[in-house]
Amino acid sequence: MKSGLIWFCRIAVGLLFIFSGLIKANDPLGFSYKLEEYFEVFHITFLNNWALGFAILLCALEMILGFALLIGVYAKRVIWGLLAIIIFFAFLTFYSAFFKVVQTCGCFGDAIPLTPWQSFGKDVVLLLLILVIFKNQDVVKPVFRRKVGERLFIVSVVISVSFGFYTYSFLPVVDFLPYKVGVNIPNEMKTPPGAMPDEFELTYKLKNKKTGEDKTMTDKEYLKTEIWKDANWEIVGNPESRLVKKGFTPKIIDLAIQDAQRNNYNNELLSSPFYSLVIVAYDLKKTNAAALNRLNALAANLTQNFNTRTILLTAAAPADAVAFAKKHQLVNEVFYADAVPLKSMVRANPGVMLLKNGTIVNKWHFHNVPDYDDLVKDYFGKQ
Repeated sequence: MKSGLIWFCRIAVGLLFIFSGLIKANDPLGFSYKLEEYFEVFHITFLNNWALGFAILLCALEMILGFALLIGVYAKRVIWGLLAIIIFFAFLTFYSAFFKVVQTCGCFGDAIPLTPWQSFGKDVVLLLLILVIFKNQDVVKPVFRRKVGERLFIVSVVISVSFGFYTYSFLPVVDFLPYKVGVNIPNEMKTPPGAMPDEFELTYKLKNKKTGEDKTMTDKEYLKTEIWKDANWEIVGNPESRLVKKGFTPKIIDLAIQDAQRNNYNNELLSSPFYSLVIVAYDLKKTNAAALNRLNALAANLTQNFNTRTILLTAAAPADAVAFAKKHQLVNEVFYADAVPLKSMVRANPGVMLLKNGTIVNKWHFHNVPDYDDLVKDYFGKQ
């Protein structure tokens, strides 16, 4: 009975840690953005330059510890490591939920968005399971002989770390973001007819001018009781709004492509029946300049030979973008959008999207953008 309970906890904790680490390692750059949010909350933004490294290593650590628990190698040290990391995670999720700071923890990346309280609940369950294992750590025995287990552990370390570096260098293996290949951007920005909007509840604070009595009631109670007809009751301060029921929310809600004069170009750029090559470089100060130069040469050839619209989309200030384009002799039209949607478009700086009729035909990290001949063969030669 006891052995069965320990095995249940081992399997549950091991698989959950592997799954959690794998989902985040699929998109380490996205996880690093989440870490930067935490760094800002705790006023340790000097760590931002190391956020990506922390993200890759933390994801790898989750997978390594989960796998090590399953096979029972280095049991005591692994169990201590699991206990330490889950206490750390539980603190972060509780802090986020209680103080309402980071509203999505990123525990399972963009694949399974969780609220802070849901994340904290998940961490509490994991903590209880790990405590059961911790109290019975002498029962945790290796599944394989020592040398085999140690070799498997080394393999897990290599695979876990390598996977994070691979997805950072060549985009996520599975794209859970709103701007994945095949998505029609304008459609993802629409609210379908009849969709239920968010439902909010207003709370009023009232005071009786005669008796000094205080009262709090919702907007429904306020109307139902008809207290508003009594001139002795007055509303104090502004009503508080609370989300009661979440309605339909488009997957893309924050994309506004503009020129330097803030004219909106969403409709023009996302309705073209021809291919458009969009180079996304949300931060020109941190972008890979050599990669942009290569992409510029590619854009020049496509523009000249196929009359293709090539666009540089950035969150930089117009003056900085113009200076950058002039310095690098860019042939692209320059447009602007907020950094948040640009980071979601392509997990690279720069990254490339191929659009047609507002649909994302394909996208690439700057490390694996096809050369001119391959693009012509696969796309432009078939227009």
